[in-house]
Amino acid sequence: MARTFSQIGVVGLGTMGAGIAEVLARAGLDVVGVETDEDAAERGRAYLQHSTDRAVQREKLTADEQATLLGRITIGTELAAVKDCELVIEAIPERLALKQELFTALDELADPATILVTNTSALSVTEIAVATNRPSRVVGMHWFNPAPVQDLVEVIRTVVADPAVIDDVVALAEQCGKRPVVAGDRAGFIANALLFGYLNNALHMYESRYATREDIDAAMRFGCGHPMGPLALLDLIGLDSAYEILDTMYRQSRDHLHAPAPLLKQLVTAGHLGRKTGRGLYTYDGPDSPRVTSAPEPATIAAGSPREVTVIGVVGTGTMATGMIEVCAKSGYQVVFRARSEEKVAAVRAAVERSLDKQVQRGRLDETAKLTVLQAISGTTELDDLSGCDLVIEAVVEELGVKKALFAALDEVCKPGAVLATTTSSLPVIECAQATSRPSDVIGMHWFNPATVMRLVEVVPTVATSPDVLATVVAVCGATKKVPVVCGDRAGFIVNALLFPYLNNAVRILEQGVGTKEGIDAAMKGGCGFPMGPLALLDLVGLDTSVAILDALYAEYADANYAPVPLLRRMVSAGQLGRKSGAGFFQY
Repeated sequence: MARTFSQIGVVGLGTMGAGIAEVLARAGLDVVGVETDEDAAERGRAYLQHSTDRAVQREKLTADEQATLLGRITIGTELAAVKDCELVIEAIPERLALKQELFTALDELADPATILVTNTSALSVTEIAVATNRPSRVVGMHWFNPAPVQDLVEVIRTVVADPAVIDDVVALAEQCGKRPVVAGDRAGFIANALLFGYLNNALHMYESRYATREDIDAAMRFGCGHPMGPLALLDLIGLDSAYEILDTMYRQSRDHLHAPAPLLKQLVTAGHLGRKTGRGLYTYDGPDSPRVTSAPEPATIAAGSPREVTVIGVVGTGTMATGMIEVCAKSGYQVVFRARSEEKVAAVRAAVERSLDKQVQRGRLDETAKLTVLQAISGTTELDDLSGCDLVIEAVVEELGVKKALFAALDEVCKPGAVLATTTSSLPVIECAQATSRPSDVIGMHWFNPATVMRLVEVVPTVATSPDVLATVVAVCGATKKVPVVCGDRAGFIVNALLFPYLNNAVRILEQGVGTKEGIDAAMKGGCGFPMGPLALLDLVGLDTSVAILDALYAEYADANYAPVPLLRRMVSAGQLGRKSGAGFFQY
């Protein structure tokens, strides 16, 4: 049975430490807070007062409950005040030597049964534990900021930690209304190891001028449903904090995924630390302001004047093609789609009609509008019937040979000046372009599934694409109410190049036993606000599809972080492909 605590010490009352103290007091525990001097102690009191005042204003606490909560917390400047606490949590600056010195002092001061806890987000808990004579009673408890709001707490077990102590700390987190996730003592644990590798990858992408900061952020918001883009998130975290976390993880892991991007060090050296200084990757209204005032960066590839588009052709009958047909027709375009048989033509029309019927039932569309959309759509089994289209979008199987053959055929039947677009998510667009006699008219237009819901389209000009072709596709995206992001023709474009190394790393963490599949997913949902955990997302995408995308990324970049983790390949070999097979990382 887990131990019950009544009095807990918190050393360090900055934003995080004060938040932890508030959470503990809300759970009915007495808290002894310690700071280095009276000024720092007063700042800690102010944090607590401000946070609980806001809770009262939002009617989450009554004035009496606030008074009771604050009455449970005593704050002083003498470390000896925590002598009788049953558990002590440190929340001091993220420097190993400083933490080791504190834990040595706490070890000498506290009762042998007292549990000592570090709130480190990236340092080795084991290295902190061995600074004491009780390493089995030292664990990590990584809270997320702001502690009163964030549900997740990572509980870090070392190789010498007493399992009963881990159970006690897990129970404490649950008593505080938090979701505890137990993780091994690996650089960055779960959430930071996955999050900061992804953020660092986004920095490298931006540093190379592959895409603008706005397009990188929009791609991950609209393509993956993330609450913030990676570059805006770095500004919110603080570029100095991000550098410190990445540098700490890199020194432990020696994985270049964690080696801080040179741009990050340059910005930190210049004092551009993000929102807190009013300038980072973006410029803000002032220090601590969320309002961006920097002008949007110009696209990496200059656009010309768009060509006129009234008729759009779609080649394909799958879910993606069907969604695009509906979106384009609803946006006022005439749409001609090509299928391989009359049965498939009928199936696409039926699927579009069912979708429109649901919208009518929900009051999002009236019958007249539905009929107008259906009248704008015509199906055919003959490629020649696309000859009058201004833009043709292919959405066929993701095999380069098939796509090249199709583009060669489109080149013969389409009128001069028609734009030819591929929806490939990872194949080289230039290969499709070179299969034609008009490579300047060929471009990538990577829609996201389902096309009727997802707002993002990655627009991918090649080195041969004409500026007016780029402008044409961007204009069509605007007319269909999609968010276009422009990027160069390299494997993965923006979203997959950032998403799949992150997903692959999650499998690696699982394979190494750092966390459970449930814990890994909970860490990224609860700690980072991602809409799905990485392993559940892999199951949704399909493990075989994921391996194919990772293989394409690895072939392009020759980077070990893109090579599918062995566990992923073994699961595909076993037929465990995710939702579509009924079993993957989870059972369906």
